[in-house]
Amino acid sequence: MAKIIFKLKSVSYDEADDVKKLLTENKIDFYESPAGNYEVSLHALWVNDEAQYIQAKQLIDEYQLKRSQRIRLETQQKIDKGEFETLFQRLLNRPVQFITYLAIILFILYISIMPFLEIGQV
Repeated sequence: MAKIIFKLKSVSYDEADDVKKLLTENKIDFYESPAGNYEVSLHALWVNDEAQYIQAKQLIDEYQLKRSQRIRLETQQKIDKGEFETLFQRLLNRPVQFITYLAIILFILYISIMPFLEIGQV
C-alpha cells in the first residue's frame, strides 16, 4: 500500500527538487501525485515499499534538519552583516507600495464594515 513520504503543498520548488533528487540518488522508487486543476487532490510524494518508506523518511528528515540549520545560519549572517531587511526598512525603501497596500486594505475594510454601520442609522 502506498504511503506519503513528503507533502508538497506550500513547499518551494528548490526544496521539492532537492527531495526528489535525494530520493533518486538513493534509488528509492517514488511517484508524485499532482494537486489537480483546483488543488483539491493531495500534492505529495509517495512510495509503495515499506522498507523504502522508512529509509526515505530518514533521508528527508535529515535533509530538512540540515536545510533549516543552513537557512538559519544564512539569515544570522545577513543580520550580522546588516544586509537583512527589516519590516521598517522595507517600508522606508518602498513608500509608494506601502501606501498603495494600506489604501487597498482600508478600502476593503470600509466596504466590509459600511453595511453594518448603516443598519444602526435606520
